Amino acid sequence: MKPKIIVIVGPTAVGKTALSIEIAKKFNGEVISGDSMQVYKKLDIGTAKVTKEEMNGITHHMIDILEPYESFSVADFQSRVRKCIEDIHSRGKNVIIAGGTGLYIQSVLYNYQFSNEARDNQYEQKIIDDINTHGIDYVYGRLQQIDPEQAKKIHPNNERRVIRALEVYDRTGVTMTEQSIQSTNSIYDSKIIGLDMERSVLYNRINKRVDEMIAKGLLNEVQYMVEKDYLDCQSMKGIGYKELIPYVQGEEKLETSIELLKRNSRRFAKRQYTWFRNKMNVEWYAITLETKDKVFQNILLDLEGFLRKK
Repeated sequence: MKPKIIVIVGPTAVGKTALSIEIAKKFNGEVISGDSMQVYKKLDIGTAKVTKEEMNGITHHMIDILEPYESFSVADFQSRVRKCIEDIHSRGKNVIIAGGTGLYIQSVLYNYQFSNEARDNQYEQKIIDDINTHGIDYVYGRLQQIDPEQAKKIHPNNERRVIRALEVYDRTGVTMTEQSIQSTNSIYDSKIIGLDMERSVLYNRINKRVDEMIAKGLLNEVQYMVEKDYLDCQSMKGIGYKELIPYVQGEEKLETSIELLKRNSRRFAKRQYTWFRNKMNVEWYAITLETKDKVFQNILLDLEGFLRKK
């Protein structure tokens, strides 16, 4: 019998954290973060990391497990999370995965196999030189020719992932699409819950969240990373940090950097919706600020049936 797993997905600022904690409290569960950035220590505000108060006594996993200068791949996430799932189930508790990084969550649920090829720093520098000389569109265009399916999954501005996809092909002769094998069925008995919200309402929430992050000290986190010379680290490539670097370095106005962060966050939310609707079998629940509590109660009722089913 496949182990049961509850998965909560959706765009940033939609309410995944609050729902995951309610489910964990109701069904004796523990929460695994499905966010690719919350693994890093020191990056609390910009990643909207759950606070001790918000946890409300619920054990959380995959948070604050790496230093900001460490690299972290999808394969690393898959391995660690599957060990967490095994551990949680061994103690008779339910597993709740909550997050917005679609590929990371998908890699856990399905039989993804990844290349074990190590990174080649010299190759990476060569591609970076090509980007600096010809522009990212030139390099991204090559990826579209070599591996169009992988190119669809990678935003052109995500240079790190573009470089990695090209590197895998150039070193092995096999594309990442060919190396990543997904079975049609989840290796777990998973119930995937998606939270949906009317776009204008969600975007307003995102804008407000950014303002709150600035008020709470997000700039201090960025300043810390700049002073530590972590600018080229993977942890600084995420939305919430890279947009504010020019301001911290005195190259841009604060208002301009904040507006860029809001815009990128809204666009990221849109991409999250697209990913989850196209890539995963999600049961969607539409919520508003007025109906959130009622919808959460309906979700809890639906989960009772799922967990009871043999």
